[in-house]
Amino acid sequence: MTNEHFLWEISKKPVPYPFAFARMQEISQKIRQNEAVERVWLLEHPPLFTAGTSAKAEDLFNPHHYPTYDAGRGGQWTYHGPGQRIAYVMLDLHKSHGLVPARDLRAYVHGLESWVISTLATFGLKGECREGRVGVWVIDPKTGQEEKIAAIGVRVSRWVSWHGISINLRPNMADFEGIVPCGIREYGVTSFEKLGLTVSQDQLDAALAENWQTVFGSLPSGFTEVEA
Repeated sequence: MTNEHFLWEISKKPVPYPFAFARMQEISQKIRQNEAVERVWLLEHPPLFTAGTSAKAEDLFNPHHYPTYDAGRGGQWTYHGPGQRIAYVMLDLHKSHGLVPARDLRAYVHGLESWVISTLATFGLKGECREGRVGVWVIDPKTGQEEKIAAIGVRVSRWVSWHGISINLRPNMADFEGIVPCGIREYGVTSFEKLGLTVSQDQLDAALAENWQTVFGSLPSGFTEVEA
């Protein structure tokens, strides 16, 4: 189903996590009550760590004492900070969306993965998924090692989604050492910058918008600015 009323929101300044969490929760409830429209919200957070429902205390080191929050989404520990593009996705999954059928959580997560992979391909990056490993992965051509470039963590409340994805554009990679990212010790984390790609946030945002429709069927609106 193509939704003609679909918002594409953006925050220009880093958004405190408690504000983002409360706003997502409120909007998802209103979507469920047909009092708000579906949307994608693009933003950055200041440096922080969020815990998913499977997070383990021993996987948090946090040498800089960044704030930590219980996200209530699936997954384990995730780092967020400047230079990382976050897209919070709030959809009514009672309905189909493009290639994603209604009431199919697995298909929804696969849709998010496909959206990220298509977006990476815009810049010549081959993103891949791996069984048993959350997120989207790329192979560093210099080392031949697989590293994660995007994290996916979703929460669905009465078939309305919130939380979403994060893509590493040019974050401080040392900050990821404060956790075991998503509980995976054997593989590292990468970014556009680490892979030698110079891509602006505006370019990444444009690619996310362009590739959204191919997966989810809705044509994004012009950017609507959201201030914390």
